[in-house]
Amino acid sequence: MIYLDYAATSPMTDAAVEAYSHAAKNMFGNTSSLHDAGGEAAYHLENARTIIADKLGVNRDGIVFTGSGTEGNILAILSLARAGKGKHIITSAAEHTSVHAAVNTLEREGYQITKLPFTQDGIIDLDLLEQSIREDTVLITIQHVNSEIGSIQPVEKIAQIARRHSIPYHVDCVQSFCKLPIEEFSKFVDAITISAHKVGGPKGCGAIYINPRRRITPVFPGVTHEKGVRGGTVDTPSIVAMAVAIEQFQYDVNYYWKLRLRLSKLIEDSHCTLIEAPKEDQLPSICGLCLNGLEGQFVMLKLNEESICISTGSACDINSASGTKAILAMGYSLTTARQFFRISFGPGTVEAQIEKLGEELMKISKDINM
Repeated sequence: MIYLDYAATSPMTDAAVEAYSHAAKNMFGNTSSLHDAGGEAAYHLENARTIIADKLGVNRDGIVFTGSGTEGNILAILSLARAGKGKHIITSAAEHTSVHAAVNTLEREGYQITKLPFTQDGIIDLDLLEQSIREDTVLITIQHVNSEIGSIQPVEKIAQIARRHSIPYHVDCVQSFCKLPIEEFSKFVDAITISAHKVGGPKGCGAIYINPRRRITPVFPGVTHEKGVRGGTVDTPSIVAMAVAIEQFQYDVNYYWKLRLRLSKLIEDSHCTLIEAPKEDQLPSICGLCLNGLEGQFVMLKLNEESICISTGSACDINSASGTKAILAMGYSLTTARQFFRISFGPGTVEAQIEKLGEELMKISKDINM
């Protein structure tokens, strides 16, 4: 099997699996219990909190563990928005489904939502963002790296705009965490979402950072775990494994650019189009493509027959009939959006796999244009 769907999920590393197993056997106490078993679990929980805070470059008191990136986005957005006095939120039309789920929930509560389009380069227009701010704007939530095409948003500049207008800013960093230097802007934003399974950790585990100075309204008032932001006994083994994966994760940007450029070269005589941002605004390991004349799902199924795993976009949008949000936000037609498919690299990707992928894409392209 050739696995090229790392943007959807990555396999757990051996070290993370070992850490999970050890913690499950030996750190089973409830972290809120006052006996020694609880104290030991709490010690390792807080150590993991420190590791994640250091990686993000933020105050550890703002780290809250969640059950996923999806849950993290929803908790952060609802908690921040409901604590504000306004009823207007700015986001992008290409955010992860969980972000849209959160703002759509708020819309039903009377909030007004502005969903900004992307430029043709897959980037937010900063002038349009600033023009969209109103007196009652209570939150900006715009991602760091788009999960479908890999475009990198100008987060630091967005943060400057948000601070100039005294508006909280939440950033979905699920795709960029451990791959791009988040610490360059983390001190200037109010909330960050990350996930374990994108970097070799376990599924069902994530974290959010919420600036301790920011007032929030908890989604579930009265719970006691995780500073009252997220209730329930924490999953200590998963959190320990997440911290181990984070400490070990390596992202070789030059190697991934080499793979991306090789793929681009292999398909240049096909009917495939690479949907991408300018190089300085592009994460190389996420490749969004369209093959003219074929729906992305057909391409995915044909490659699956050759034991090549890709996707048609975010796994959370797999049942959507409208195609990918990112290229729709860039102004492409619905027909083109339905032709979209995504290839994403990870630590196990080697050049021979890209050669095989290119060969199979050329076969598919020739078959439909004979």
